[in-house]
Amino acid sequence: MLESVSALLRPELLVTLLFALAAFAAVLSVAAPMLQNDPLKARMQAVSVERERMRLQQRAKQGQGDSRLRQNTNSGAAATLVDLLRLRKVFEAEPSRELLRQAGFRSERHLIIYLATRVVAPLLVGLTTFVYVSAFLGDVFPPPMRLAAAATGVIVGNYVPLLFVRNFVAKRQASIRRAWPDALDLLLICVEAGMAIEPAMQRVSQEIGSISVPLAEELTLTVAELSYLQDRRKALENLGKRTGLPQVKSVVTSLIQSERYGTPMGAALRVLAQENRDMRMTEAERKAAALPPRLTVPMMLFFMPVIFVVILTPIIMKAMQYL
Repeated sequence: MLESVSALLRPELLVTLLFALAAFAAVLSVAAPMLQNDPLKARMQAVSVERERMRLQQRAKQGQGDSRLRQNTNSGAAATLVDLLRLRKVFEAEPSRELLRQAGFRSERHLIIYLATRVVAPLLVGLTTFVYVSAFLGDVFPPPMRLAAAATGVIVGNYVPLLFVRNFVAKRQASIRRAWPDALDLLLICVEAGMAIEPAMQRVSQEIGSISVPLAEELTLTVAELSYLQDRRKALENLGKRTGLPQVKSVVTSLIQSERYGTPMGAALRVLAQENRDMRMTEAERKAAALPPRLTVPMMLFFMPVIFVVILTPIIMKAMQYL
């Protein structure tokens, strides 16, 4: 048994496996965009499911609900673990739900999986670290150091699910931030053409989907909430909470004030659209201004040695001939 394990852990075999994995990853990265389905279609199907859930929830609150909504209970190992350890109270389920909504995960199943992962991931990473250190680095690390490495793995594993979700949040916010000024321009055109806010958002969500799928998804959900929720202010505030962006929250505040006080919505949208375009241009200029300092270190490490080699090599060769 030990001989077979040592044969599998030979450096030649490990290097071969690493090269095979690298080649597979390169092929997969090239072929993945060709095999990818339309993300907008899949997201809109998920939005339709969420819209149906909101409709059933509103009917249930009014006493006309479908019994399927009341009987829809989560089951499975993750749900059992969450209920057994009372993870909703331990990890504060409501802030976790808000974070998952900003990442695009809205169902209760996503919340249960996330809470269960917050418990399983530290144990799994800590156990893996301890086994790896004991099996491969046992001669170097004494038992107290192995326990310290396992504790470090537990601490790192505690942050892995949070970092994973925050990565999704950052990607969605970057996509929404990039397409938000264009969406405001389209919304301004629709409002000035005489459309109400619901059909205007519905039209903008259809047009903006080619630029930002998350923004189209959020606008469609806002239209559904404006249709089913009795408090229109709550529906607009949910848009700002789901995105978590200050520029979206400012537009939401202007829309709420326009509906409350009867001020012209077109004038407010025109000012906000101009401000968001200026902010996007300022952000682009800031990134362009930060580019030369970032290029300094790569140029010193990679370009300058090559230039010195190209310039000095003929001189050195000539000097060697004469000497």
